[in-house]
Amino acid sequence: MIKFFLMVNKQGQTRLSKYYEHVEINKRTLLETEVIKSCLSRSNEQCSFIEYKDFKLIYRQYAALFIVVGVNDTENEMAIYEFIHNFVEVLDEYFSRVSELDIMFNLDKVHIILDEMVLNGSIVETNRARILAPLLILDKMSES
Repeated sequence: MIKFFLMVNKQGQTRLSKYYEHVEINKRTLLETEVIKSCLSRSNEQCSFIEYKDFKLIYRQYAALFIVVGVNDTENEMAIYEFIHNFVEVLDEYFSRVSELDIMFNLDKVHIILDEMVLNGSIVETNRARILAPLLILDKMSES
């Protein structure tokens, strides 16, 4: 099960955070700081899976952005690693080469995409067309 999903830039600034288990606000900040520090301090040659406290961190770097997913011990690391890639491909398809600015200025749309893919910490959809369908309908409604 996915515990949290983070998008962070190289400076360590959180651009998106989504928690699927309750974590108090003051503990979230501390958790994000520690998680970000442990991922940013690793080199490109090191493995993208980290055991951290009572869960695992799976992360991928795309240009200046890191996507970090915290999961429980029973989750398949490679499946989450591919899920991260699929998420970025969906963003790329919607935004036509997604950038950090796209995420910052369209955070609501990024949340909609993530919510279409993950429900209560479980991956429920991976098909790009089905993920983007509600967002494209919203875009058509806003145009008219």
